Parts: sequence; C-alpha cells; structure tokens
Amino acid sequence: MKKKIAIWGSNDGRNLEAIVNYLRSQSFNELKIIAVSDNLNSDFFQKASELNIERKYLPPEENAVYVASENFDLIALSGYTKELKPNVLELGRFINLQPSLLPAFKGADAAARAFSAGVKVSGVTVHTLTNGIDGGKIIAQYPVLIGNLTHFDEFVENIRQLEDLLYPIVISKILEDKVFDFSDLLSGCGNCSSGGCSGCQGH
Repeated sequence: MKKKIAIWGSNDGRNLEAIVNYLRSQSFNELKIIAVSDNLNSDFFQKASELNIERKYLPPEENAVYVASENFDLIALSGYTKELKPNVLELGRFINLQPSLLPAFKGADAAARAFSAGVKVSGVTVHTLTNGIDGGKIIAQYPVLIGNLTHFDEFVENIRQLEDLLYPIVISKILEDKVFDFSDLLSGCGNCSSGGCSGCQGH
C-alpha cells in the first residue's frame, strides 16, 4: 500500500536528509515524502530541493485545512518551531524528536540545559505529539553518556548523530505498522555492534 509522510521543519535540514535517505533505502512501495515548512528561506527547504522531494510552504494559520485535506499516514516534526493547536493535532498522527530523555528537560535548548545541569546521562526521545510541551506517549528513547571530560560541543555532536540514526528508523517502523525495538537501532548502524558509534554509545 502506498504511504504518504510529511516532514515538518522550520530551519535546519540536517535531520531531513537523514530521514529521506534512510526511507529511500527501505523497500517502501511508492512512498511519497513532502517537506513542509513555515519558512520559505530555510535551510530545511534548501535541503528538500537538493533531495528532490516535494516542498510545501505552509503558514501556521493554514495548518488545519492542509492536514485535513492530505490524509497523511504520518507527520514527523524535525525542528519545527511553531506551536500546533489541538484542532490540528487531532487531524493526523504527529510525532516529534526531542534531544533529551523525556520527561526531563522539556522544551527548547534541552541539550544545553541538560549539560549545564551536570547530568551524566541524557539522550534522545521520539514521542507522539499532544497538546502541551513535549507531552504524549514515548515511542523510543536512547541514551548518550556525558563523561567528566566531555566538552559541550562533543555532547551536542553525539546527540545529533543519535537523532540522525534513531528518528529515521522509528519513522520507518511506524510506516510499516511495527513496534520499534532497540535491536532495530543496533542493526541500523554498522558501528554500533562493535561499540564504535559515538552517537549510540555516547563516547
């Protein structure tokens, strides 16, 4: 069955590239991917153009009408900065990526706040999107360790590597109507099984 997914972003296109490349490597039958943004001049839209996927500029006031008309199998937020109203969320299946181990460090600048707080384990969470900041059911989490000598930039890079690995796999499992398992993450990274993936192991 043909699947249709929207990836919503406002600025950075890094994670969009990871998602699209992974989904294209899987055996989906005629998967349609649409990049949706509220920012016409974003790196997100530039990356979508480079990846040759359909783009849709969507002002927030038009969200409800658009989602209601498109019948997406999944809407995955990737750095989308506008708040989605309840009447929009009830029209589709929305998921989000948060650079922390929810329910800790909800909201913006999560990685910086976690590092400043001195936590020794942080990570990445994929969760369903509901009304409220980073609420909803947790779908997948994976940790990143913070050593005593870990620099902030190194920590952020580990978080980003993990985001690029975890989110595409979770999205793929949802589209396949399957439940994500940790073994799916390990099989998705050739270095993880040998402990060589800094994003997974937090080194």
